[in-house]
Amino acid sequence: MRISTANLYDTSIANLQRRQNTLQTQQQQLTSGKRVQHASDDPTAAARSERAQVEMGRVDANQRALEASRNSMTLSEAALGDANGLLQQARETMVAAGNASYSDAERKGLADKLRGIRDQLLSIANRPDGSGGYLFSGQGSSNPPFLDQASGVSYVGTPGTIQTGNLDRFQMSVDGRAAWEQARSGNGFFVTDAGTNPTSTPPGAAAQGWIDPGGVTNPSKLTGLNYSISIAGTAPAAQTYTISPPPSDGSAATGSFKPGTSIGFDGLAVTISGAPVNGDNFSIAPATNSLKVFDVLDKAIAELRTPLRSGNQIAQSNSNRLRDLDAVMGNMQSARSQIGAQLTNLDGSESRLSGLKLYATQEKSAAEDVDMVRAISDFQNQQTGYDAALKSYAMVQRMSLFQYLNG
Repeated sequence: MRISTANLYDTSIANLQRRQNTLQTQQQQLTSGKRVQHASDDPTAAARSERAQVEMGRVDANQRALEASRNSMTLSEAALGDANGLLQQARETMVAAGNASYSDAERKGLADKLRGIRDQLLSIANRPDGSGGYLFSGQGSSNPPFLDQASGVSYVGTPGTIQTGNLDRFQMSVDGRAAWEQARSGNGFFVTDAGTNPTSTPPGAAAQGWIDPGGVTNPSKLTGLNYSISIAGTAPAAQTYTISPPPSDGSAATGSFKPGTSIGFDGLAVTISGAPVNGDNFSIAPATNSLKVFDVLDKAIAELRTPLRSGNQIAQSNSNRLRDLDAVMGNMQSARSQIGAQLTNLDGSESRLSGLKLYATQEKSAAEDVDMVRAISDFQNQQTGYDAALKSYAMVQRMSLFQYLNG
């Protein structure tokens, strides 16, 4: 088989071009630091890199959502802290209002102070979140979530919370109704109050005694029923009490009554004080999640502005309002604690997302980045081979009949 000079030329040129292309590719890899410039370079590695890139995008989106959630939760936690501080001031005002030496005018002054606290609380309840919404708007609203009307403050937002994030669900808002309007009434188990006296003159006068918030002695015996305790007889004559409906735990439905003595039945105990008279009634009802911050304050303000109340009426009013203030403060503190737990969870999620992003970054780098040590070695080898090919081509080019004859 004869190999012509032209064939040797073509083979040498093709070899040179192939080596030159390989050398150029490796030079580009060294310059960019990327082994995979196009999907055609390594389809498997390109797909692996693309998956890592998508994962990095998802993590970035979640990190942005996390920061937005942290900002909202931090503002909400601070707002609830401010509200609790104001409610504590309101409680101190109610404690002062229980001073028996205060006149109606002095109590009216305390009512005005409570009114100022109420207005500040309304401002906090409608505090904006800095992004066009409101901290306590629940599932979002372009208008303030609490509306002050003649009948009182009402929640006009959408109950619930907004959550975002495609890997985790980050809370973006606080349920204003749950935080401000769903405290457990009474002592958390039942609600006590003084009723009216149907036998008084005129009928329906306020009771002359007052009942404390009560307490639970045996949770397993609580029935959740409505009770009425009526007083028969007027001191200094002997007095008795009657519980209706009769207790289910075997306790006596009637008994001798003495002001300041605890009355216990069906897992609860209450104390009636003051100077109740014949026909006075006191009620016990199951607690509900319906106690509203602004209703408590409005009722306290109205009662403090009511003139000519008896000492027992003042005592009952103050006892009830202090009980209710403690309940709404406890509920608000619970909401604040939940936000604190959410912020702690965000810290953990941030650490986990950082780990996911680091893994995705390493995966992308492993798929497409060049091994610099190996690439430099390969480049030098290719360069040596290219130089050898050039010399080989130069020798082939000199192989002609005329050069042979001249040689």
